[in-house]
Order: sequence, then structure tokens, then C-alpha cells
Amino acid sequence: MNKTSLFLMKINFMPKKKSMLNKKSIDFLEKYLNNASPTGYEWEGQKIWMNYLKPYVDEFITDTYGTAVGVINPKAAYKVVIEGHADEISWYVNYISDNGLIYVIRNGGSDHQIAPSKVVNIHTKKGIVKGVFGWPAIHTRNRGKEEPPKLENIFIDTGCATKEEVEKLGVHVGCVITYPDEFHILNGDKFVCRALDNRMGGFMIAEVARLLKENKKTLPFGLYVTNSVQEEIGLRGAEMITQTIKPNVAIVTDVTHDTTTPMIDKKKEGHLELGKGPVVAYAPAVQQKLRDLITDTAEEKKIPFQRSALSRATGTDTDAFAYSNGGVASALISLPLRYMHTTVEMVHREDVESVISMIYETLLKIKEGETFSYFK
Repeated sequence: MNKTSLFLMKINFMPKKKSMLNKKSIDFLEKYLNNASPTGYEWEGQKIWMNYLKPYVDEFITDTYGTAVGVINPKAAYKVVIEGHADEISWYVNYISDNGLIYVIRNGGSDHQIAPSKVVNIHTKKGIVKGVFGWPAIHTRNRGKEEPPKLENIFIDTGCATKEEVEKLGVHVGCVITYPDEFHILNGDKFVCRALDNRMGGFMIAEVARLLKENKKTLPFGLYVTNSVQEEIGLRGAEMITQTIKPNVAIVTDVTHDTTTPMIDKKKEGHLELGKGPVVAYAPAVQQKLRDLITDTAEEKKIPFQRSALSRATGTDTDAFAYSNGGVASALISLPLRYMHTTVEMVHREDVESVISMIYETLLKIKEGETFSYFK
């Protein structure tokens, strides 16, 4: 057993309110997060997720690009989706210079400003090749005219002196690059890792399925626990799988910004905070009667939540589901997160549990055949 697991066991037995997350859940979360799952290369993470979910569902659906769906009551005509996305931001090798330095392009919304001095994993057919994003020492830079990190000047050093040396390692244009930063906990209740956006979503919907099974709850509809791929480059996995499932309802979970840290304008981004509960979205793609069911259920069950107004699109897989198949009643529940698209993304354990509770309790309220029509 590793140190993180031992530490988590101690947390689970602290004299606080009883957690719905057991040791098996946390062990899965740690394994799932520590595995790389870059956009377009999600399948190893999906295998970990499906293996955990297997005891709690009746069957699986997978598609050509790697989206995975655990299905409960697959023969039911009425279909409800609960969804997260599996991919993480990364880089591609774009150019290898004659002196063996590697230049990159983005795979998703990778942040060039955090790259300098980061260790990286370059994924090749020969295995992982280690490298570092180099940066000129402070002593050699022009202090009067500091050049900031940007896509054109960040580079990876693998310790090779020539392009040929790099290529002998198995590195070529198109190899995907991830950060190796792993899961840990701050102050007992803050989960920190790269790729919490949005493997926390996959974790939370899997926990909903676990609770339904363990609590012996029978649903009057088919439940499609959906872990989509390629969200980070345009909601593509959700766009594909919604055509396969053809759901009646979709409850999507993703992350959103905690806006209480420095350099964030609350007048622009709203006031959202870690530890204050899930964030329920208000946006054109969000079906209002479904959203009202979620918020009414949260109030009844005393689940704390926050609200966020989103202009035009939500920017999440909610949009892909809502506008598919002639219109699918869709809603978005977001997990507050600090430092999005960095290697130290942070969420609050209680918010995670509240998202799980909110989805779980809402599912128990949905009636078979419910249209959520405004015209009844």
C-alpha cells in the first residue's frame, strides 16, 4: 500500500461526517488520475474506468474513438445519460531541431505559461521517454525586457545532442506529450492533480452507479453512465455517442472555475468557491424544467449548491447532448476547481460528494417517459 492510500485511510476515520467515498473508491480515483489519458489516446484510462464500473452495470457500449458507456437496464426504451469526459490536455511533438530540441503544438488547451521547468512524458511505441521543458536561467535573461513563455519559444530537452539521437529514442513528429504529476491531498480534504478536468467527472458518475447498486435502487429507465472522449478539442466524443445512445435526458458533469483566487474578475466570471457545493448552470442549452428538478431535489435533500450564468454556449458536453437528436433535455452540474489546465488542479472533497449526491438523488426523481415539456 502506498503512502497516499495510508493517508487517505486515516482521513476516512477522522471524526468528521461520514464520507460516501470508501477506500476502494479513493484507490480507484488515484489510479485513474495517475494514468495518462490525453485527447485521442484515452483508451488505457477507459479500461481502468470500465474495470471499476463493471460490478455496477449490466453491459458496456464502446465506440470507434474510445468513448465508454456503462448501461443499467439496457432494454428500457426511456434513456437517461449521466456524463463526464475522459481526456486531458497534452502536447504533440511538432518539430525536432538539428541539435535535438523538441518544439510542440497543443492537443487541447495546454497552457504555455506553466510549461518551463516541467518534467514531461513523451509517449512512443518504445515506451515513455522523459524530457523537460527547458528555460534560460534567470542570470542570462534581459531583466529589463523579459520574454514570456509562448508557444514559439518553449521547447523540450531529452538530453540528446542531435535530431538523430532523439529519433533513436522512438520520438517522432506526432508523439503525444503529458505531464507525470500525480494525485495528492492538501489539508486533508483538497484533491490535487493534473487532469481533474475532467476525470473527476468520470469518477463521480461511476460513484453514482456504485451507490445505486449498493443501495439496491431500481430505476424505471435505462441509465447510460457515459465517459466521453475528445471534449477538450470540441466536444467530439459526446457529439458521436449521443447519436448512438439517442437519450431522452442528459445530466452532464464537468468542472468550473473557483473565482476566489487572485487575478480573476468576479464581475466577469461570477462568484464561485471551493467547498460551497456544486455549480448548477443557467444557459440556453440547459433545459429549465430539468434544472429545476435538480435544484428542487438539492434543496429538499439539503445538498449545498451554487449557480452560474453562462452566455450562449456552456462550452461543455452539455451543448453536444442538448442540440442532438432533435433536442435532448440536458443540464450541467459543475465541480468548482482551482487552477484549471495546470498540473495542480484542485477540488474540495465535500464538493465531489455533493455532486455525486445531487446526481444520485435527481435520478431517483426522474419518471419514465418524462418529457420535461413547457407546454403541459
